[in-house]
Amino acid sequence: MSDADSAAALARLLEIMRRLRDPRDGCPWDREQTFATIAPFTIEEAYEVADAIGRDEPDEIRSELGDLLFQVVFHARLAEERSWFDFAGIANAISDKLEARHPHVFAGARIDSTAEQNRAWEEHKARERAARGDGGAASELADVPLALPALARAAKLGKRAGRVGFDWPDADGVRSKISEELLETDEVARGDATRRAEELGDLLFAVANWSRHLGVDPEEALRRANEKFEHRFRAMERLARERGLQLSGLDAAAWDALWNDVKSGAGAAQKQLKPR
Repeated sequence: MSDADSAAALARLLEIMRRLRDPRDGCPWDREQTFATIAPFTIEEAYEVADAIGRDEPDEIRSELGDLLFQVVFHARLAEERSWFDFAGIANAISDKLEARHPHVFAGARIDSTAEQNRAWEEHKARERAARGDGGAASELADVPLALPALARAAKLGKRAGRVGFDWPDADGVRSKISEELLETDEVARGDATRRAEELGDLLFAVANWSRHLGVDPEEALRRANEKFEHRFRAMERLARERGLQLSGLDAAAWDALWNDVKSGAGAAQKQLKPR
């Protein structure tokens, strides 16, 4: 597809959005939406893109990216109606940002490695945050989005704090903290619900940062663990049906036997079940 084709396709989408929001002839549902009501759909569509990528399905990736692009176009239209900015303003803003953050591509600077580029990128972002702050004193944590999944945000907060030296020295240090938090969680396991939630939160925060020190994305690791659990549980369900077992009537020992059979690849569990 040529640049002209891409421009025409985008123009068509922008016109569709304009008509959907038309005060007289538009769609009632679309006309009622606001930034706040659309935001949850934007987050959901981003996850659906990630899900399609994880399943390696090109047609689904294209479809979900289209849904996500529509979210951007929707927000742009809402802003344009308020005379804040329009889609061109969004595109130009990200273009300006990318050019500024890639001086080795657009301004003749010399960067020879990915590690050097990562350092330059973070330094540039830090300057941007400082410029937005009061007298250059913006917090290192200032733009860590509140809407991030809690596990991903925990790792990002830890990484940001670590850039100014507030961090465990190594993965072993975080592992010791996890042991400490486990003990504290045990101490309140049968106590006050608020304390239980607080201590369990501290434990999860430590685990997220242990993952970071081990070079593992905690959100991706948990996503894969969820998929593995779903895969095995579906296999247990199918194996139970093939054996004539009623799931609701199984005791702990029977469930354990099914789980072990699935893990070892016995019976129906040998068939591949694709996570949804």
